[in-house]
Amino acid sequence: MNPMNIGQAAAAAGVTPKMVRHYESLGLIPAADRTDAGYRVYTPREVEMLRFIRQARAVGFAIPQIEALLKLWRDERRESKAVKELARQQLAELEERQRELDAMRATLSKWVEDCAGDERSCCAILEHLTHAPAAAQPIEVRRGATLKEVKAGSTVQRKRAPVAAPVRRESPHSGLMAWSRSFAAAA
Repeated sequence: MNPMNIGQAAAAAGVTPKMVRHYESLGLIPAADRTDAGYRVYTPREVEMLRFIRQARAVGFAIPQIEALLKLWRDERRESKAVKELARQQLAELEERQRELDAMRATLSKWVEDCAGDERSCCAILEHLTHAPAAAQPIEVRRGATLKEVKAGSTVQRKRAPVAAPVRRESPHSGLMAWSRSFAAAA
């Protein structure tokens, strides 16, 4: 197969040219060779790497995880258990996010059910939002941190916040989830 320009490589990999440049700038794929006119040129190997990255992103892997997976992919002496461990961690994070989404869906469903949705100004949804319990101090999470790292506190830096500021401990939705559980228990 002949070398391809960025548009051809992007189309063959199922990504946009902008994403090709982005992945190149992150070092996920090697810097492209250039023609005499300065145009990028890609080989089938880079297209294969772009497909790999696209598929990894499709199942939710973050860029640092993809870097690790690419390194393992290129290492012919790798042990599959290292790959499986990365996939297992990603699966656990997806399951945790699903639990959070399920809790949010249940809460919002209850709120929608509680709201009359008529001409009156009284709205149960607004009441629920107004009377949500106060949370603690927010945290700043390092970009690309895994849920496990965030829970362990190894990648967070505490920020000073006003006393009444909402808190994010385990996830951005932990306060809502705790409130939802207390609401469900009371119902």
